Formats: sequence, C-alpha cells, structure tokens
Amino acid sequence: MLEGNPRVSSCNSVSFAVCGPRPSITMNAVILMSTLETIVALAPRLRRKEVSPVELTQACLDRIEELNPALNAFITVTAEAALAEAQAAEIEIARGEWRGPLHGIPMAIKDLIDTAGVPTTAASGLYQGRLPAEDAEVVRRLRLAGAVILGKNNLHEFAYGASSLVSFFGDVHNPRNGAHIAGGSSGGSAAAVAAGLCYAAIGTDTAGSVRLPAALCGCVGIKPTYGRVSSRGVIPLSWSLDHVGPLAASVADASVVLQAIAGYDRLDINSADVPVADYVSAFSAAHEETLRIGIPRAYFYDELEDEVRAAVEEALAVIRTLVAETREIRIEIPTDRVVQNAESYAVHAENVARSPELYQPETLRRIRFGVDISAVESIRCRQELDVERRRARDLFAEVDLLVTPTTPMPAPAISDLKKDPEALRPAEIILLRNTRPFNVWGLPAISVPCGLTKSGLPIGLQIAGPHWREDLVLGLAHAYEQAANLSPK
Repeated sequence: MLEGNPRVSSCNSVSFAVCGPRPSITMNAVILMSTLETIVALAPRLRRKEVSPVELTQACLDRIEELNPALNAFITVTAEAALAEAQAAEIEIARGEWRGPLHGIPMAIKDLIDTAGVPTTAASGLYQGRLPAEDAEVVRRLRLAGAVILGKNNLHEFAYGASSLVSFFGDVHNPRNGAHIAGGSSGGSAAAVAAGLCYAAIGTDTAGSVRLPAALCGCVGIKPTYGRVSSRGVIPLSWSLDHVGPLAASVADASVVLQAIAGYDRLDINSADVPVADYVSAFSAAHEETLRIGIPRAYFYDELEDEVRAAVEEALAVIRTLVAETREIRIEIPTDRVVQNAESYAVHAENVARSPELYQPETLRRIRFGVDISAVESIRCRQELDVERRRARDLFAEVDLLVTPTTPMPAPAISDLKKDPEALRPAEIILLRNTRPFNVWGLPAISVPCGLTKSGLPIGLQIAGPHWREDLVLGLAHAYEQAANLSPK
C-alpha cells in the first residue's frame, strides 16, 4: 500500500490507495523524463528471466510514491494487486508460459475505463466509490496479454476537456514543468508515461484526448481507426467520436500495446470486424521510400507559435529524406459540434437533472451545450458525420499519409488558465484544433515528439492515414523517430 495518500480503502480483498482531492500545487521544478527501458527492449529480457516483473512493478510503485504527489497523475494505485499480478507473471514466465511482449509489463488505465472491483470515477464526484463488476474489454485483453495493472490515471472530468484542470481529484501537472498543464483529457495517462511511472497507459480520444496530452508531455499517443479498439466498458463522452488508444514512450511500444487491444468485439456495436495487421513486424517490412506525404498547410499550419512552427519544419525536413514525395494539399475541414454536444448531454441528462452539484461547474456548463439540440438536428448531423467519414477516403486519393503539427502551441501555464476562468475553454479549443477533425473522420492518427521549446516544453508531430492503416501511420512514425534519433534507449 502506498503511504501518505489522503484516503485508503479496500475492495474485494484488493487494497488500493486513492489520491486526492488535494490543494493546488505550485511546482516550478522540472521532473526529468523517464529513464526506463522500452517495452520492446524489456520483453526478451523478461522472457529470458533476466528481469523480474516484480522488480519492475515495485520500481514503478516507488516512482509513483515519489512523484505522484507533484504530478497527480494517478487517482487510484492498486499496489498490492499489481504486485500479486507481477508475481503471477513471474511464475508463468518461469514455467515457460510466456504470453507475449506485455507479459509482466506495468501499465496504467485512464479512470473512465472499467476495472473490476476497483473504483472507476471518471474524475468526478458523481462516481466516487463506483465499483464496476467487470473489466472493460480493453482491460480484459491487457490482462490476457499478461500486463500488470498499476492503477487508474487522473483525467479531465468525464473526458470533457483538454487541460485536465477540471477534476474532482485536482489538477494534473506536466512532468516537463509542473507549472504547465499536461493536456487532456488523458492528462494523467500521458504524465504517468512521460515521467516513467509506468511503461504504457490506455487513454481515450474524442477530439484529441490521447494525442494532445502525448504532444504536451513528450510521449507517443495513437488514436486508431474508429471501431478498431473496443470501447465497451468505457464511460462515454460521445459514442460516435470516442476512440480508445495507447500512450507509450516510443512508437514501437505503442505498437505492442495496440496489437494487444485491437480487434473485433462482437458485444460492442461500434466495433468493426476488420483484420488487424501485425503492427510490430510491419516496421521491418516498411517501405517509407515509396510513400507520398500530404501537407495540409491551410488550417493545420495556421497561427502556429514560432517554436512549434520551427520544430515541425525541421521534422518535415527529416521526413522528406525518408519518403518518395511530399506535396502541399488543401482539405475541407468539418467543424460542426452538434453530434458531440447532443450525445454528451444524452449520456448525462438523467444525472444532471438529479445531482448537478456532483459535477464540476465547468463540466456541467459544457454538458448543457446539448440541452436545446432537437432530435431532428441531432439525427441530421449524425448522418452528416457518416458522409464525412466516407469522404475521408478521398483525402488519400493522391497521398498515402498526412502530416501536421499535433497542437498549434506548447502546454500553457496553469496559472494563466486559472487566473481568468474565461480563458480555459478558448485555450482548449486552440489545443484541439488539429486533432479534432481526425475523430470526425474516424481516421488513425499518432502524435510523436518532434522537439522542445527553449524552455523545455515538448512539441508534437501528428501523422494520419486511411481507415484501418494503422500500420502505415506507425511505420512512418517509427522511421521518423529513428531518423531523428528520438527513440528512448
């Protein structure tokens, strides 16, 4: 059990610590990036019994105890259960029952993804003490792969925001500089990975909530094609736009995690029965030199902060050495928000009517964006979303992949967003500008680090591809990461 947490409980004989709510933390010191080995480097060593899953798990728990009070990346830490899972993994590996590259690897789960017998709160007072009876499908698949679950990550309440400053359990802080936001809504997941509290994490992405915090914290985050990863057992924000995806320290690690969680779930009505490629093997067989890259300057490259623009241009220069062609293209961008607003209100309408005081005020305000949307308008806009997803195929008529900045600016300072309550939403809209269209289109998209500002804040590069071609997206991302010498050692 981790010591020093404000509230400790037990559930189904599994002890866990619950972190927060806590006062706001003023933190100017930089927490250095993880020095952990990558999953792909550790997996063969675990299989050869050169490394112990128990030692890995205890090291992560020690790092959580040391750094989480400043980062606030975890809401719940399941220390005893994690050590028990690690011990079981060690015994299985010793018997020669190796399950694959995630066997014995410590991971974390965003706290709106159900975990059996462990609180899943969506960072809301509404769901304090909510104990799911079953694991979400994505968690079930991770357990089958042998992953060790360390606990549940903090987030922007109900995933309805891009800063992770609106949470019943307090703000999430950026591990590069704690005075800045970690992004959202999967802010705790990105902060935990970037600070080395875990080897990978699972987040959700409705308008950019995996890629945006990955970019701001300096790790890798991929949103797969809509329907590629099951969302069954995930508290929804918008059924039509929600995606589940991994965050990790490297593209290869993200690929290993995506391999484990991708695939058809017949019990999820949004899941698609489409074959899953071998993402990791695709690296060795990749042919980046044949790729045609589209650069949509208008919209995606508009009004970038200078350091972001410079870093992305340097990344493009590297990519040009890897591919057959880069060309500038123009894209019509969908900007309608009716579907998300209507569906988010539908998810929460009953609870908003019954217990509005249990929501954070800003979340309640956003949920109520959908109160006056008629059924006719909602249905019409949902049909238009289907049209947009079909039209997205045309984006790749003359190019294979698209490359953009992930965000137009680096992580804002927490103090700047808190001193003026009216500043939060506009800043989040800007941060989500480049990621949101790919949720509407349902296309796979990844954010990879591409540099730092002079003050040390990370900058992200976004690569997107056609439906079901996560292999192409991962292939170019991996090639860029290697060519730019950005892969963790």
